[in-house]
Amino acid sequence: MFDLNDPAALGFDPDRLARIAPFLSEAYVTPGKLPMVQLLIARDGKPVHHLNLGTMGEGRGSLREDALFRIASMTKPITSIAFMQLVERCKVALEDPVTRVFPEFEGLSVYAGGGGSVPFAPGRKAAPMRFVDLMTHMSGFTYGLQNRNNLDAVYREHNFDFARSQMESDEFIAKLAALPLQSDPAVLWNYSVSTDVLGVAVERISGQRLGNYFAEHIFAPLGMVDTAFGVAPENAERLVDAYQYQPGRAAKLIEQGLTSRLLSDGCFDSGGGGLVGTLADYHRFCAMLVRGGELDGARIVAPKTLHLMTSNHLPGGADLTQLSQSLFSESQNAGIGFGLGFACVIDPAKTLIPTSKGEFYWGGFHSTAFFVDPVEGVTMVFMTQVSPSSSYPVRRQLRTLIYSALVDSRA
Repeated sequence: MFDLNDPAALGFDPDRLARIAPFLSEAYVTPGKLPMVQLLIARDGKPVHHLNLGTMGEGRGSLREDALFRIASMTKPITSIAFMQLVERCKVALEDPVTRVFPEFEGLSVYAGGGGSVPFAPGRKAAPMRFVDLMTHMSGFTYGLQNRNNLDAVYREHNFDFARSQMESDEFIAKLAALPLQSDPAVLWNYSVSTDVLGVAVERISGQRLGNYFAEHIFAPLGMVDTAFGVAPENAERLVDAYQYQPGRAAKLIEQGLTSRLLSDGCFDSGGGGLVGTLADYHRFCAMLVRGGELDGARIVAPKTLHLMTSNHLPGGADLTQLSQSLFSESQNAGIGFGLGFACVIDPAKTLIPTSKGEFYWGGFHSTAFFVDPVEGVTMVFMTQVSPSSSYPVRRQLRTLIYSALVDSRA
């Protein structure tokens, strides 16, 4: 599927890259911790190393090169790019109040207690929320999967985290607007449904359903032919099975690809986590990012826009150790800032892993991951299907293996 380039010509030691396959096989695939893995490493958008290990799932054949994966929160950077396309056209601005598009949010309050069997306590009126607060996860919204208090519990009751087949986008916004915020906007970082709200904003501003907007303005220009919200029935055999982590044991099957709910039409295109796609497609998205917003003549966003998105927007230049309230996110905290849809490395030494200042990345709930290193021109896309993504240190291990094989550094 991939025409691989000579690794040595692009600064990689082939023998060191060869360490990756046996490591993943012995540590994860053979014991069933990750029943399948795909990996693509590239430099300047040129593939140099590709792996395809494991099976499609329970009782199924070997992993297909064109396998479809639930990329979950790796949807978020795509939604963020879509919103910034509208910013570039001056259809909306980052500093605009969200009430310009969501009048439903006019009366938001801050959580002051209650929930569950007790009514929410009256909270004070929340400070104004801006679109930049949605993009930085500083909106005051939360996720039910944070599982810290009664507000998170109500999010779970409403199924906000997995709204695809439960409600239309307007109903999602109306239910969200009836609840208090976790905190005032622009104060704390909390991984949340913010990007789902941002996706609805793209719909309302563009007049298109989110999947249709993506298809026209991102997927078609980039040649991402297999990425969409949901899976066409004729492609059911390409959708891998989904698994759940079990301590000390092989992962547990939780959804078969052949009978997945993703084969049915959804009510809601989740900008925070709804896409299904292939390794090849997401590689093209990353190749566009490492090239400053352009690929094969298709300009998706301008270089200055992308630079703004991948700069740290946390107040005072803080990292996530100082501002994060999340029990779960797709990022480590030390030395990591957050931009407009991406985590970004601001202090490599604090991360305690090889990396570059300015690297940006994110991942998905099913342990998928990507990173883009604009200093070295290196990108990685990793696909598997085991939740939650905090189960194993595979992302850190992959970074270590990849950077240990990069012998011609540009830093």
